[in-house]
Amino acid sequence: MTETRDELLGYLRTMWVIRHFEEALDDLFGRSLIRGTCHLCVGQEGAAVGACAALRPGDQVSSTHRGHGHFIAKGGDPRRVMAELFGKATGYAGGRGGSQHMAGWDVGFLGSNGITGGGIPVATGAALKAQTLGEDRVVVSFFGDGATAQGAFHEALNMGSLWKLPILYFCENNLYAMSTPLAQHSAVPSVADRAAAYGMPSVEIDGNDLLGVKAAVAGAAERARAGGGPTLIDCRTYRFLGHSKSDKREYRTEEEEAQARQRDPILRFRDLLLAREDFSEADLAAIDAEAKAIIADAVEFAEGSPEPEGDPTQSVYAG
Repeated sequence: MTETRDELLGYLRTMWVIRHFEEALDDLFGRSLIRGTCHLCVGQEGAAVGACAALRPGDQVSSTHRGHGHFIAKGGDPRRVMAELFGKATGYAGGRGGSQHMAGWDVGFLGSNGITGGGIPVATGAALKAQTLGEDRVVVSFFGDGATAQGAFHEALNMGSLWKLPILYFCENNLYAMSTPLAQHSAVPSVADRAAAYGMPSVEIDGNDLLGVKAAVAGAAERARAGGGPTLIDCRTYRFLGHSKSDKREYRTEEEEAQARQRDPILRFRDLLLAREDFSEADLAAIDAEAKAIIADAVEFAEGSPEPEGDPTQSVYAG
């Protein structure tokens, strides 16, 4: 698979947009300009952008409580995502869903989900629909390592494999289930090991290697599209910030976090591009500046958007 120059710059731009979006949220929540809950994906951008880069526009994804990056990587409008977090009418759920309850049908984003593992059966059902109706579509279910302890994870993988559904089970494994390390909540050292119980192939990949993620997802999607059934992908990544806004990360050492930041997926991809002759420091700095401007515009748009009107119990997705 050979990416064009524009595609590579697009991947970097999207990762920077997600990073600056999440950093802006961290600041906005810290100043109480946005209320509610907040789970940020800083450090995990390579997994989201790499996976979605391998998909077709008509493919779908389901997300988690940490879903802003997935939404933007799948083509969501940062302005509307930000407006939703501000509780404004221009948001994807009309300002009534917030961080964990918004979807974008137009870009194939089936929704974030506040329940650990809650998006896995949703994605499996969407894959069953695609198979039943003969739709040329693959579904990716994003979830964290903590979700692999949920019954819904095991039920969905069994069903997906049994019926050879066109779905990819993508574990965004940041090594911690809230504050519990993987070794303390999983009897096997790799999430990929769990695939054998359901007769499906699996792969363990470096989530900070964007092009590696894209290649793995592209291969698994091609297999699923051809009727070969699902693949379990154990994508190793790391969240730089806490589980949520109130998490002080006392369960991790400063040395561990410093080592993780040396593997920053954005800086790693940036270095990869600079090693080529057709990219310069100025090119990449311009992409970063463009991403910052996109987020500044998103915040301004959200702040200036109107408040929701009408019945607050009426779903904006109805009908």
